[in-house]
Amino acid sequence: MNTGPTEHATGSSWKRAKHRLAHSIKLRMVLVFLLLAAAMTFVFITGAQRAFSIGWREAARPLLMDYVDHLTREVTAQGGAPSIESARAITERLPLTVRIAGPQVNWASHPDQGPNDWLRDNPEDADRRGHEDWGGGKDWQRILKRSTADGHSIEFGINGAAFERRPRMVGYALAALLVLTLLAWLYVRRLLKPLDAIGAGARRFGAGDFSQPIPERCLHGPDELGELAATINTMGQDIHQMLDAKRALLLAISHELRSPLTRARLNTELLPETAEVNPQREALLRDLQEMAHLITDLLESERLSGQHAALQREPVALAALAKEVVADVLARQPLRPDARPEIIFQADPKLPTLPLDPTRIRLLLRNLLDNALRHSTGAPLPPELHLRTGGQGIQIEVRDYGPGVPEDQIPHLAEPFFRPDTARTRAQGGVGLGLHLCKLVAQAHGGTFAVRNAQPGLAVTVTLPG
Repeated sequence: MNTGPTEHATGSSWKRAKHRLAHSIKLRMVLVFLLLAAAMTFVFITGAQRAFSIGWREAARPLLMDYVDHLTREVTAQGGAPSIESARAITERLPLTVRIAGPQVNWASHPDQGPNDWLRDNPEDADRRGHEDWGGGKDWQRILKRSTADGHSIEFGINGAAFERRPRMVGYALAALLVLTLLAWLYVRRLLKPLDAIGAGARRFGAGDFSQPIPERCLHGPDELGELAATINTMGQDIHQMLDAKRALLLAISHELRSPLTRARLNTELLPETAEVNPQREALLRDLQEMAHLITDLLESERLSGQHAALQREPVALAALAKEVVADVLARQPLRPDARPEIIFQADPKLPTLPLDPTRIRLLLRNLLDNALRHSTGAPLPPELHLRTGGQGIQIEVRDYGPGVPEDQIPHLAEPFFRPDTARTRAQGGVGLGLHLCKLVAQAHGGTFAVRNAQPGLAVTVTLPG
């Protein structure tokens, strides 16, 4: 029989349960409660039995002997030989067995069991009781066995069949243990319920959403969880204030720089166009234009990095939009004496129309293409722009055939102001905001952003949901 899948499923379930137990305070606390309740139940039952048996045997010995004498007199009340009718009446009235042996009467109330069969179910227990409780087997026989004057012996025993339906203490103890464990689980779950809200609040704060603090119901009471919730709320407010202050400072600086930059550009354009001034004039205009782009990128980055980025969505034909951006990017590129800039553009003819923010998508395409052209100097092939339909939506891929970047720097390329320390340097243009903005635009649309070495060159893939 092939039991491989079943064994695998069992092993997987066991691993999941073990992992959950190792990472759940609630389950571990309930397990501690369960073990503690089991230990207490065992100690209580064992101790109670020992205490009862030790105290009972000495007190019950004279009473039991006196009662056996009373039963013997009842059996022999008519004088002479023991009366079977009296013995039968005793067995019907009491859960006892009676065995009579002698010259005239030989009778047993329960021939199928001896007078002490109720002990023989557990020989070790019978031996222990015979030797510990009553001082040995002879002492036990002396208590339960009597001899009459006419030579008969009457032996009394416990009828085990009468106790077959007696209550089971172990069953009751286990049922009580399960009830206690359930109550402990419910109490622990209620006690640690604030942890769920605290964890959800911490995750919201980590994602940048400070609009909803940890609920007040988690702050009731002076316990440690209430203090933890209050501390995390305070921390979230402090972080929110710091981020707001940073955002306000960045926006203020960016806005305030626009006016002097505009005046500087105007004054530069008013300079006389002479052979001596033109080189400095053009260089100054390029630097001012770069500063203006930097301020625009900073403002756009701050708008898109918010938790609720406002997008102006409308139906967009992505292929037509990309073709316009390609033409605009090529038109803005300076003419090189060696060759005119070129971009290879390929689009799937079945691209659907998507609800996108056209301004932000233009920004994404322009930054990707500018970045690819910037690092294609001396490359064997021009950059490529591909629009494809995929199972998860539309893929936008821009690839260049430049030197690429080291693998350990790939995860950092979309960080703000990050510039690789090899071929892609400040001398080649850019301040490290282009790819960061592209990632923010993709995420604002619910898409993904990925960078990989294409060998040669770098490939950036943006997936937009369909």
